[in-house]
Amino acid sequence: MEKHQNGEDSEQLDPSICGYDSLHHLLKDNLKPHHFQEVNRLLTGLNCGKVLETIALPQSATALSAEHGFDLQAFCFHADKEVLREPRIVRVGLVQNSIALPTTAHFVDQKKAIFEKLKPIIDAAGSSGVNILCLQEAWMMPFAFCTREKKWCEFAEPVDGESTKFLQSFAVKYNMVIISSILERDMNHGDVIWNTAVVIGNHGNIIGIHRKNHIPRVGDFNESTYYMEGNTGHPVFETAFGKIAINICYGRHHPLNWLTFGLNGAEIVFNPSATVGELSEPMWPIEARNAAIANSYFVASINRVGTETFPNPFTSGDGKPAHADFGHFYGSSYISAPDASCTPSLSRNRDGLLVTDMDLNLCRQYKDKWGFRMTARYELYAETLARYLKPGFEPQVIRDPLLHKSSS
Repeated sequence: MEKHQNGEDSEQLDPSICGYDSLHHLLKDNLKPHHFQEVNRLLTGLNCGKVLETIALPQSATALSAEHGFDLQAFCFHADKEVLREPRIVRVGLVQNSIALPTTAHFVDQKKAIFEKLKPIIDAAGSSGVNILCLQEAWMMPFAFCTREKKWCEFAEPVDGESTKFLQSFAVKYNMVIISSILERDMNHGDVIWNTAVVIGNHGNIIGIHRKNHIPRVGDFNESTYYMEGNTGHPVFETAFGKIAINICYGRHHPLNWLTFGLNGAEIVFNPSATVGELSEPMWPIEARNAAIANSYFVASINRVGTETFPNPFTSGDGKPAHADFGHFYGSSYISAPDASCTPSLSRNRDGLLVTDMDLNLCRQYKDKWGFRMTARYELYAETLARYLKPGFEPQVIRDPLLHKSSS
């Protein structure tokens, strides 16, 4: 009987969807071609009126995928041809992965094993000409925040720590911007811990950081045991390849979080995440795609893969028995465009690299088409929010004067 990396019996834990590693593959293999074409149109939309195109990647990348067993997919978002502006095509890569060793292994060995596991995937991205690469939330460790055990704080590192140094060499080698979501130890401010995305420039420099704005307190996600809400606002980073922002994990549930990155000029918003099937999977294909539509930018959604089992059982405050794992991190990373089209997702149960070309001209074209910025009523929203923040706030409710009148 096959064992998973943390010892689960594979017969007891099947992360597939009826034997398929993605909904897209299940539908494609079980529907008649003309039925699948129509269903796919409804599920993933059309880009410039056409089905999203796939792109061929170099043999060096496909060979790495075959050798190391990670899912590799590649697509292209077009924009309409303009008279005054040349196309602004950026190649984006998303990496999803499981941990590499059991959570009982020495912490140093766990982190080194993840580094080794990611090397061929990052090399595949680099050889494919990726301009901006984003890794999943807290990629350099198991997502141990369910346990409430403080020993996992030892994975925290400064912004310029070993994870950043590991990635800086790839950034320089491949002329690639890399977004690295880490557990940060702020050594200049009392060793406080943050959930932080480090933006590494294509010259290996650190452009800046963003700290997670919204911290979940739901289910097993006991993250406020380790870090609190971030203090960096909604920064947009102007890179050699476009203006990018990072909406870390739980922030995707907050529409105003998405909005504010857009107001600051983001063209691509990355959402590095760690979320499990029972809690959020029905929401996963919706929220980021809606954000891309509503804010006229691209959204890149990344989720980790696998079931991570911890040494000591923990509870969730829901009356259910103690358990030793979060549940299955379902991967399914994908990219959404402002025209409502999106890529199929990566595997639900395998490591993967999603490579996508996107013409950033599409952002302005859809601002012009739908006029969301022009028709928004920011002054009304600001007025209501200002009143809401005051202790004496009264909701604007107009009640029917006959509401409680009894009928004769």
